Amino acid sequence: MKSMTWKPEPEKDQKNNAYFEKINHAPYITIGAIILGLFCLFTLVVLVGVF
Repeated sequence: MKSMTWKPEPEKDQKNNAYFEKINHAPYITIGAIILGLFCLFTLVVLVGVF
C-alpha cells in the first residue's frame, strides 16, 4: 500500500498551478453571448406578440 504521507513536489505543483491559472477563469464571452441572445429572443417575442 502506498504511503499516505504528503511530500511536496515543487515541479509537479508548479506545473499544476500553471495549468489551473490558464484554465480557471470565468467564460465572459459565453456569458455575454447568452445574455445578448436572450435579449434578442425576448425582443423578437415582444415584437411578434404586438402584431
